[in-house]
Amino acid sequence: MNLESPTKVVDKSAEEVYEFLMNVENFEALMPENTKFEKINDTRFLFALKGMPEIVLDLKEGVPHSKVVLGAASDKLPFTLTGNITQIEDTKSEVKLIFEGSFNPMMSMMIKGPITKFIETLATNMDRIGQ
Repeated sequence: MNLESPTKVVDKSAEEVYEFLMNVENFEALMPENTKFEKINDTRFLFALKGMPEIVLDLKEGVPHSKVVLGAASDKLPFTLTGNITQIEDTKSEVKLIFEGSFNPMMSMMIKGPITKFIETLATNMDRIGQ
């Protein structure tokens, strides 16, 4: 299953967006309201959306100023969440989130709505970078 957020224009440089996303603690600011969030260590955090199990994400990869990849720590829900960052001006960049996961058809049907809303909220909240 592949889902994409709308592209979000952020009034920050690609470097600032990249540095923000590489710090897992900052994801708390991007989360939807009433989401459980807990930093586990410098590369891992736990979150829980309403009505869904807790999910632990690991920082898997960072390509300076262009891409940040998070992945599920558990094989039960194998997926990645990639933030693609594109510089469009000195102090402006675009961010697009891509969710890629391998799920059975029943699981895909159950999580498609909540995950779509989740990545759209993360993208919308990118305005909070640097606040």
